[in-house]
Amino acid sequence: MPKVSVTIITLNEADHISAAIDSASWADEVVVVDSGSTDDTVAIARAKGARIDTRGWTGYVDQKNFAAGLAAHDWILSLDADERITPALAAEIRALLISEPPARGYRVPRVTHHLGRWIRTTDFYPDFQTRLYDRRAARWKGQYVHESVIVEGGAGQLAHELQHYSYRDLGDHLTRINHYTTLAARQMHESGRRAGSLDLLVHPPAAFLRNYILRRGFLDGTAGLTLSIVNAYSVFLKFAKLWELQRTPNSHD
Repeated sequence: MPKVSVTIITLNEADHISAAIDSASWADEVVVVDSGSTDDTVAIARAKGARIDTRGWTGYVDQKNFAAGLAAHDWILSLDADERITPALAAEIRALLISEPPARGYRVPRVTHHLGRWIRTTDFYPDFQTRLYDRRAARWKGQYVHESVIVEGGAGQLAHELQHYSYRDLGDHLTRINHYTTLAARQMHESGRRAGSLDLLVHPPAAFLRNYILRRGFLDGTAGLTLSIVNAYSVFLKFAKLWELQRTPNSHD
């Protein structure tokens, strides 16, 4: 029966790390790679029995691959500090690993708790993430944003959810949007993508309609409407920053 190492990369996650490690208590080990926390993250993780390594920040992809390389076992479940493995997901993984699985990696549906509820509409859901993988046949890849696990032969899919406590509130959400849209615009610019007025006019309304109508944001009431608008704003900001970057590319170096 393949054993599982849960890996978590951290920076100042004292509010989350205890619950994250508790949700991984069924695994054969928990490995935490911390990039210089100034709060109690490391002390809490150590008290919970996790293996700790401290390493300067080198980017999401490199940090997660480094954590996988430290693990004692080939099967890795990569967990963010603000995520929780539900008992149902843990049971599904244990059942899958009774024997050698048919795929070398598995996607998991992720559900986010935001605005006082679990959001199972809009672009927030099901937010599939490849998190369970055999490091001998899969690695994290990506650039500035949207890092992901690439699996040789393709990934399978699990049924049970990974819980995500991503945002403290709407203000925190907007702060992160500002950060990630800057990275996304930079990545698009470096790949040769350019933006004009048509992108600013078409893409944000299309994003709103996708979120609110096609992905049933209307079923979540005011929360669904709010997130549909915020997601459309994120798309607008990404293209606006790309347009700005192509006018003054050196200002963002």
